[in-house]
Order: sequence, then C-alpha cells, then structure tokens
Amino acid sequence: MAQALEEKSLNAPALTRDRIVLATGLAFVCALAWLFTVLAAEGMEASASQPWSLGQFAAVFLMWVIMMGAMMLPAVAPMVDSFITINRRRRERDAPYVATIYFLAGYLFAWAGYGAIATLAHWGLERAGLLDTMMQSSSLWLSGGLFLAAGLYQWTPLKEVCLTRCRSPIGFVLTEWRDGPLGAIVMGLRHGGYCIGCCAALMALLFAVAVMSLPWVAALTVLVMIEKLLPGEAFWRHAIGATLTAIGIVLIGRAAFESW
Repeated sequence: MAQALEEKSLNAPALTRDRIVLATGLAFVCALAWLFTVLAAEGMEASASQPWSLGQFAAVFLMWVIMMGAMMLPAVAPMVDSFITINRRRRERDAPYVATIYFLAGYLFAWAGYGAIATLAHWGLERAGLLDTMMQSSSLWLSGGLFLAAGLYQWTPLKEVCLTRCRSPIGFVLTEWRDGPLGAIVMGLRHGGYCIGCCAALMALLFAVAVMSLPWVAALTVLVMIEKLLPGEAFWRHAIGATLTAIGIVLIGRAAFESW
C-alpha cells in the first residue's frame, strides 16, 4: 500500500507536466487556427465571386479544416487528456504506448474528410448561385432548410450516440484502445468521426449565416462546447434542437410568404 502511494506521488508530477504541455499546445494551435480564420475572412470574401481555380479549392479546403479545428479543439481537450493519462500509466507499467501526436493525427484525418465534403458543398452552392459574395446563403429556402435539418438532427438517435461517445472520453479510450502508431491514428479517426457526427449539422449552418462570419463561428463553437462539456446533455441537445427548428420554420415560412 505504501509502495503504491509512493509510486502515485512520483507519477503525479509527470502526469501534471504532460497536462501542462497538452494545455499549452492545444491553446497555441487553437489560437493559430482562430488567427487564420480572422485573417482569411476578408480575402475569402473578396475572391468569392471569382471562378474557382485549383488554388481556390485548396484555400477553401484549408479554411474548412482549420475552422473545424478552431471550433473543435477546445471541446476535444478532455479526450486528449484521457489518452495522455492512460498512455502515461501504460508506459509506467512497461506496457505498449505511443506518442500522442499519432492520436491527434487521427483527428486531423477526420477533419480533413469533413473539410473535403464541405469544400465540395461550398463549390456546388456557389456554382448554383445559392451563396452570395459574402459566402452567405442567398436563398431563404436554403437557410431555413439548413436550420430545420440541424434542429431536427438534434433529436435523432445518431446524434445521441455520437454525443454520448464524445462526452465519455475515459470510456472511449478504455473500450477502443489500440496499440501502436496505427492504432492511435485509428482511435483519433474514430473519435474524430463521432465528433463530426455531433457537429456536422451545426457547422453546415455557416452556409446560412455566412461561412466567414466570425461572430457566428464563435457562437457555434460555444454551442459545441455546451453540448460536450456541460452537465445535462439531453436538456442542452433538445433545447438547441428546438431553437434551431423554430428558426428554420420561421425562415421557411418567410420564404413561402415572399414567394406568393
């Protein structure tokens, strides 16, 4: 018993150091992502009316991936902390362990997948004339449909499953652990997939309110953090869903009224 307590006291400083490194690193990366979002807003809006070149596709793809990171990093910190904690304990028991960077790479692959889909949607909507030069929906029908879909999605079993997995980092690590670098990448990819399942519909709302609208990006980030971090998951999920659904109905009603 005394030996176990001594080992715990010796390991605590190392674990605390790991967490400080994690917090500092995530804060730095998140700050860079938000800085890019701020600096890119004006340039993206200025080029929105131009035909898309390969460079434009790459720029929009990068924008979506970085914006995804800016919105998601604060909420995934508990998951990464759980990975570091269990990884540290495995290393101290001489069990297989892997650098955290591989786990984070899995998240990046997941975000890149979403970024590719969002980029194609962005291009398609702009080509169809449904986005204006501010990269905002020019159709009340589209805006209303996006809000209504995002609101109704909050009530679906898929949303509940994805959110439950995102809110239980220790449970995910314990049940989904895979050894080796590839295993860590797969873990990050799977958990990143659950996070996208939670937030994809919310992020799609950026097409309705302006893709590079910083206040809306910040507001959606807050919604993501509320859902994932605050107690009362069902309450917040349903409250957000009801609010978005109501907004969608109002916008669709307005579109129908104006089309008469």
